Amino acid sequence: MSDDLGFTFRARKGGEVKISHHGRLATTLRGEKAADFLDEMSDCDFADQQQVMARITGNYKRGNERLAKSHPRNKRF
Repeated sequence: MSDDLGFTFRARKGGEVKISHHGRLATTLRGEKAADFLDEMSDCDFADQQQVMARITGNYKRGNERLAKSHPRNKRF
């Protein structure tokens, strides 16, 4: 399995951080969140950076999709 999930980020002059997924803008961080993100990215390797960006954007699988399908709340009558 590849470590590249397709995420990139770019820090802008005004303190913004733009996170893209496969070339399309996924989210923009500003202020303290952007500063915290950049600090965290400096301590991570590439694979960890990809995972952090996936979590921030909400674009990741949680591993419970198969279980959720069979939950009574999701059953059709």
